[in-house]
Amino acid sequence: MTSYVPTPDSCLLRLSQLSLLRGEPLGAARLAIDTSDFKNGMHFYMDGEVYTIVEFQHVKPGKGGAFVRTRLRKLRSGQVLEKTFRSGERVEPAFVEKVKMQFLYRQTGDLILMDLDTYEQIPVPEENLGSQAKYLKEDVEVIALKAGEETLGYELPNFMELEIIEADPGFKGDTVSGGSTKAAKLESGATINVPFHINVGDVVKVDTRTDTYLERVKK
Repeated sequence: MTSYVPTPDSCLLRLSQLSLLRGEPLGAARLAIDTSDFKNGMHFYMDGEVYTIVEFQHVKPGKGGAFVRTRLRKLRSGQVLEKTFRSGERVEPAFVEKVKMQFLYRQTGDLILMDLDTYEQIPVPEENLGSQAKYLKEDVEVIALKAGEETLGYELPNFMELEIIEADPGFKGDTVSGGSTKAAKLESGATINVPFHINVGDVVKVDTRTDTYLERVKK
């Protein structure tokens, strides 16, 4: 069963309905959405580039106006930045097609991805996937984000389970609740900080957006 991906027209229809409920001109739906519409994974234009919302938080301080704190990823480069919006501030939505691809292998600075519909193999410069590329291992699904024939960027899984291949040994007394960490190398080649009780051979769950260890995966 294929998953439903909203089309630009269906998204615009939904935005039009929201605009009518707010008493706005119908055409306003095509121009902007405001911070009350923010959702993780939403795409919009800013400074001529397309960004996706990694995470956001509505903040209502005791004094001053409310605002929204966001963490954004630029699709073209994978660069992550933090930006604060005034509550109600508007942005222009970006409508993109999501194409499923699979990572096969690395080759002289390129990542070889296969389109899961056409089986075409496409070399993509590793830097195009940003900092998350270091977590790729064979057969991982990657989403290409396209507008027409142009590929704007790529999305990797937010969470991945990877085996520890290098780490200093743990010692007696190291516990899950301990606050200290050590560097550990993952099977993908990435290095993250893990608790001292984690050892070579353990499989850990990692947040690829923040380079954060989450938990040890039970075998």
